[in-house]
Amino acid sequence: MKRVYIETFGCQMNVADTELMFGVLGEHGYQRVDDPAQADVMLVNTCAVRDNAEQRVAGRVGELQRHKVNGSVLGVVGCMAQRLGATLLDQVPKLDLVLGPDAYRNLPSLIQEAALGHRAADTEFRSWEHYEDVPPARRPGPTAFVTVQRGCDYKCTFCIVPYTRGPERSRRLEDVVAEVEQLAATGITEVTLLGQTVNSYQHDGRDFGALLRAVGAVPGVRRLRFTSPYPTDFTDSVIAAMADTPAVCEHVHLPLQSGSNAVLKRMLRRYTREEYLETVRRLRAAIPSITLSTDVIVGFPGETETQFGETLELLAEAAIDDAYTFRYSIREGTPAERLRDHVPDDVASERLDRLIAVVRRQTRRRNLGRIGSVHEVLVEQPAKRGGMLARTRTNLMVLLDVGPEAIGHYLEVRLTGTTGSTFTGTLAQTRALAVL
Repeated sequence: MKRVYIETFGCQMNVADTELMFGVLGEHGYQRVDDPAQADVMLVNTCAVRDNAEQRVAGRVGELQRHKVNGSVLGVVGCMAQRLGATLLDQVPKLDLVLGPDAYRNLPSLIQEAALGHRAADTEFRSWEHYEDVPPARRPGPTAFVTVQRGCDYKCTFCIVPYTRGPERSRRLEDVVAEVEQLAATGITEVTLLGQTVNSYQHDGRDFGALLRAVGAVPGVRRLRFTSPYPTDFTDSVIAAMADTPAVCEHVHLPLQSGSNAVLKRMLRRYTREEYLETVRRLRAAIPSITLSTDVIVGFPGETETQFGETLELLAEAAIDDAYTFRYSIREGTPAERLRDHVPDDVASERLDRLIAVVRRQTRRRNLGRIGSVHEVLVEQPAKRGGMLARTRTNLMVLLDVGPEAIGHYLEVRLTGTTGSTFTGTLAQTRALAVL
């Protein structure tokens, strides 16, 4: 039995791709291991969105080299592999494989060649590739990611994704539904649909609203989430499907990036701050209990102090519940690389610190107002310091004093406290709600 270890960096899409790779290799007799020292094959599934992500990957690949023995294989796969290609083989002497996101079905043959000393790189884009015939090897649990769209056509000036994942293409609606039906048959009750701009999904004249309705109607699916959407792709059809489909959870991750129209234009985002706020208004009008999280980049080339202030103002005006915050980093090969007026590192770092402080205050203030409320939660996994982590439909994380036997159960809990970003809770009733 050959043993494979895969370490995953980056987004939910990379997590889903790792499950695909385990599925491909499992069909060829590979066994999953969680210790690289026990592996015949070590793969690092990479992110290329920010420079620090690539630096972390480079450091980790260097560490994994010490586990190399005769006949073992070390590979870099995913977005960083796609971006750098065969040059990685020159940079890392003990590296055997470099594979982009469209080459995973070639893993078994390339691993076999690499074990014989034939190093290889495969970064060809395959616009037809959806891995429909590859069953992902998922870890046991009550939730699952389902990729419905690969690639991206939007080409924001700061973003490397269109160059590492290729053009946008959507799966057949029937294929997505069939996969979700198979998941539901195994007892999975919550599904998250994945795509780079997931709500731009289109196939055979059916849009993302039609997909939400179809997946939400699968027997056994109690909760339906999706990420990451694009603000201007929330059509009336999509919002109506969200409001009308009981399984769709009341949470949206709505990337902002900047609250300044001037910065948004330089980013080549396809909306203004006013249009973003209008999307927020429409979502809240249709789904009053919805919560919103977002992404924000500070220090984009040319960003002034006034423009940064506009971002802080928009976060308050939109009443954002939480935000993932980043300092801009240059990505080689993106249009933003050619922009002038780069913000000095110390200025960008100071703005990031201020942004984080504002987000934390706003999140804590909103969460304090939720203490005492009762929510249905799905118990997902053990917490690092004891107890179990559970999630509300509105994407609030709750720490519960229950045992591992509660994983996969739906409970009603009362929120009793908050650390600012997460909650503690107690059971509002002693038995699990019936799983549909």
